[in-house]
Amino acid sequence: MQDNVTPAQTGLLIVDLQNDFLDPKGAYGRAGQSAPEIAALPEKLAPLADSLRKAGGWIISTQFTLLPLKGGEPLISPHLKTLRPFLAKGDFLPGSWGHSLVDRLAPADISIEKVAYSAFYMTRLEWILRKCDIRKLIVCGIVTNGGVASTVRDAHVRDFDVTVLSDGCAAFSPQTHDTAIAALKPVCRVATISEVAAELYA
Repeated sequence: MQDNVTPAQTGLLIVDLQNDFLDPKGAYGRAGQSAPEIAALPEKLAPLADSLRKAGGWIISTQFTLLPLKGGEPLISPHLKTLRPFLAKGDFLPGSWGHSLVDRLAPADISIEKVAYSAFYMTRLEWILRKCDIRKLIVCGIVTNGGVASTVRDAHVRDFDVTVLSDGCAAFSPQTHDTAIAALKPVCRVATISEVAAELYA
């Protein structure tokens, strides 16, 4: 690892790789909202997650959440309702199968429910990272231009050492992904899965 940060002070921050986003039976899959680049992520990331576990690092999963209100109807922001009108009761419900991290990457050491793009917004993420002395974040997941970008920028202003996995994130189009990665270069390091894996035992 670089800069004297040990694997035990490193977290793989997996943004929103949940069944409701990725599984064909999940909320997005049922609506035909997917992309091959997104579907491929769990298999690509699993070896790195396993290596970091063995090295004593942390697996941190963020879970996009639709909080149920009266009658179980989800609280959906107006902009999201416009973008994703198919979202319905039971989708991204806390504790549900759809809300959970995909099996290929489970279990997570830390799980963070989030209600907006950034995993830091109105969550306990920063508090937990400080308490566990996690100083370096390796960020992956979906979508590059949404949850990933917002979380990375918020981590940057909080002085965490942040690396984004260029081939460990995805958006609904390769062009959107590439644009988002380029825009993140001023605020974080960008590296590949294989580059970061090689550094674990360096």
